[in-house]
Amino acid sequence: MGDPKGFLTYRRSGAKRRPIPLRVLDWREVYEPFPDTDLREQAARCMDCGIPFCHEGCPLGNLIPEWNDLVMRGRMGEAAEALHATNNFPELTGRLCPAPCEGSCVLGINSDPVSIKQVEVEIAESAARAHGGLRPIRAASHSGKRVAVVGSGPAGLAAAQQLTRAGHRVVVFERAERPGGLLRYGIPEFKLEKWVLDSRLVQLRAEGVEFRVATAVGASCDEIHGSAARAADVVPAERLVEEFDATVLAGGATVPRDLAVPGRELAGVHTAMEYLKGSNLVCEGSIAEVPISARGRHVVIIGGGDTGADCLGTVHRQGAASVRQLEILAEPPEQRAADNPWPAWPLILRASSAHEEGGERLFSVITTSIAGDEHGRVRALACQTVRQDLVDGRLAFVPEPGTEAELPCDLVLLAMGFVGCERRGVVAELGLDIDERGNVARDERFMTSRAGVFVCGDMGRGQSLIVWAIAEGRSAAAAVDAHLTGRSDLPAPITARQLALR
Repeated sequence: MGDPKGFLTYRRSGAKRRPIPLRVLDWREVYEPFPDTDLREQAARCMDCGIPFCHEGCPLGNLIPEWNDLVMRGRMGEAAEALHATNNFPELTGRLCPAPCEGSCVLGINSDPVSIKQVEVEIAESAARAHGGLRPIRAASHSGKRVAVVGSGPAGLAAAQQLTRAGHRVVVFERAERPGGLLRYGIPEFKLEKWVLDSRLVQLRAEGVEFRVATAVGASCDEIHGSAARAADVVPAERLVEEFDATVLAGGATVPRDLAVPGRELAGVHTAMEYLKGSNLVCEGSIAEVPISARGRHVVIIGGGDTGADCLGTVHRQGAASVRQLEILAEPPEQRAADNPWPAWPLILRASSAHEEGGERLFSVITTSIAGDEHGRVRALACQTVRQDLVDGRLAFVPEPGTEAELPCDLVLLAMGFVGCERRGVVAELGLDIDERGNVARDERFMTSRAGVFVCGDMGRGQSLIVWAIAEGRSAAAAVDAHLTGRSDLPAPITARQLALR
């Protein structure tokens, strides 16, 4: 490294967030610009550690020490090339990934880890500015093969771009109004302004990727999930298999974990995706008013993860009267516990920008029922404190007697994660096998039980991170390329059964 003492000289820092009273009035991203001088100092903290465990923490295998060194030296063009060598969409991971690479940074053993995520997004933004956009990379020749990609989230987009650059004709089918999947309709604008996504889609189209939106594969109109466009066309899954040389399924793990308690059916109880999509449709100008609004309401969000935080930030911007976020797990410690050593992901208390903006977080709480008024609308939520304990040899949540409480509310948002892929539609029509975790089963080549049909991303792995989705898309693309041509030079950063460092 150019500055072997940088990690001793400079403290960790990141981009500052805009003042709370201002940012909750709009939907712009919450962060202020990061000065170039600060960026070079943060890159200089990379410590020439010999064995860069950040490579293992990142499923993409990003060349983190290499591009940190280039940034420190001011060679941003070369840093951008090194970054894009392993990551199709660093401007997305730099904004949305929780940075498992930082959790396994060697400096993090006894100090604050390198600000890898901040450096990553600044490299990506610098490259975009330098080129006046994102330069398309076109295939030198075409294979004559056609590939269908179902789903345009990060896994589908990564697979499509890799296969197009390998010379195949790729058509991406997306059932929503515009491409992007959860990137567009699940992630709020204050975390990802959609011009960032649209800039990358311009690049993909220039490289030859064709997008067919408002097109659902393998589902009749009355079965289409809520994320689909209102007037989505339906294409039989069998037709894709017949018309294309290979099919890649990247439809995500879209079945939400539901809440089996009395009162779930009341008006005013919604899943997170039902709520978040409407807000994003308003931000993009597709509709004038949100179908579900938190304005003036007392809101309870069930689920303490990223999706719950996305709901929380959206609730603030819609002008809720109050909001509480419930988490069934105990409050994490502020520092690593003894049984959570480096380089595993640090299970510590984290506060997103949305938590900073207000609301109350309640830990170790379960919902026992939801009460309604005479009009069939939610008016309160009953909950109880729990503790984790062994029951018949298994860890379970045990209610604490005497801790029952009722929370007045008139909007309940369910953000408890996802339980797997949709079984109807393309999965049912093609008769695909499902594994024990509710995902589409696949072999080591990312191929499903149907020859020529591959699966990647959350649809095959289960609910995961954006960085894993991109790695899945890249690896599946290499498998498809080898299937079509007999061999592949495309990189495959992970295997189909690889697990995160834990």
